[in-house]
Order: sequence, then C-alpha cells, then structure tokens
Amino acid sequence: MRLFFLFIFLFSMLQAEDKKQELTIGLGAYMQTQPYKDVATIVVPSPVIFFDNSLFYIRWSRAGLYFLGNKKGNFAWGLSLTAQPRPFGYKPSDSPALNGLDEKETTVEGGLALSAKLNDTYIELMLLTDLLDRHDSWLFKTEIGDKYSLGELNFYPSIIFSYQSQNFMQYYYGITTKEATRTTYSPYRVDAGFQIGAQTYISYPLTQELSVLLNLRADRLPSSAQKSPIVEQNYIFSGLASLIYRFEY
Repeated sequence: MRLFFLFIFLFSMLQAEDKKQELTIGLGAYMQTQPYKDVATIVVPSPVIFFDNSLFYIRWSRAGLYFLGNKKGNFAWGLSLTAQPRPFGYKPSDSPALNGLDEKETTVEGGLALSAKLNDTYIELMLLTDLLDRHDSWLFKTEIGDKYSLGELNFYPSIIFSYQSQNFMQYYYGITTKEATRTTYSPYRVDAGFQIGAQTYISYPLTQELSVLLNLRADRLPSSAQKSPIVEQNYIFSGLASLIYRFEY
C-alpha cells in the first residue's frame, strides 16, 4: 500500500501542470478517546502533510487521486479515489471489561470521494469500504465546512455526518454469541446508524512559512452503539497539535 501511494505521488508530480506547487509538512501529537469501558486514550506522534496538485492530494492522513473534475476558478470540484486509516478498535487486554471478547482491529478504508468548493465553502461526499476486510462493510460520509478569520487566526469549522452500516456497527460495538459464551455479557446486535460530528482546524502563523496547526473534533456515537454493554462514553473526542512548514517548489 505504501509503495502504491508513493508511485501515484511521483507519477502525479511528473504529470502536474508546469507551475509552482504548494506543499505543507509537519509533525505533531494526535489523541483520540475510546468509547469502550476503561480503555485509555490513544496518544501517538503524527506526521502532517497537505498537498494538492489537481491530480493527487494528501490531506493529513488521507490520500486521493483525481480522475474527473475541474480544479480551476472560484468553483472547483473533483471526483477521486481515496483511502484513509481508521485508528479505532480494541484488544481484550486493553480493559478488564473486554476480557474474552475478540480483538477489533484498526483498518484502512477506501473508495470514492466527490468534493466541491465555492470560494472558502466546501462539501465532500465519500463512499468507503474496508480495504483490509476487518469490519468488511461500508460507510457513507458527508462533510460541510467553511473558512473564517480573526486577525491572523484562521478557523476551518465543519460538520460531519456518517452513515455506518450494520456490519460496521456490529464489528466495533456488538457482542456475538460466541463472545457471550466466554464473558458475562449477553449477545448484543447493533443496528446501522448515523454518527454526527463537528470539527475545526485552527492555524496561526509564526513566520511566513511556519505555523501552529490545531485540530479539534467531537463525534457522537449512533444510538444503538451507545446502548452496547461495552460502551461507556457516547462521544469520541480527538485532536491534533502540530507545527507545520509551508513552501513552494
């Protein structure tokens, strides 16, 4: 997978229009709370990359390849193939409340993305499936956002709606009959549902090239997931604090 994206990146660089490209790179700390009972918050180092040459893009942890669209002018749109990791799940050893359950692994999801932008307002629709056959299902995601400025502070708030299929929900929040025989839990079947989230990026320039970038996000679990006997929190909170360097080449 890494070699595939490296190949696409190099190919798109060669095919890009003959003009200067903007690249943002950085490094920060990423955190994400887990909704499961007594499971610790994830805190890991995270590279930060933002790049878009109208053929290929990287947006923090997500990459994509355009195959249709128009990226010029005030109104721009693009249809792309995209992929991103899902840092979610648990090991039975993460908490006594999870002993006897099967491991729920992180995965990589990929599919189609349709994005459109008018000035600073944007919308993106994504249909994703599990590329590693962990939850072996699909989900639909919509994000709507805009840009606001206050002095040198820039804000990029957005609202996110995700429809998560029954297989996805069952994998991460359900309890199978086999798992129930190894624990004190009864079998629990989770229905498909909508997850609603809100996030914002906040950037502040330190120099012409160097900036501080923050990401703050909160997602409310679907109601059927909230009722799962292994779920303790109704919300997942996540964020990023990083330094980024922006330059042209």
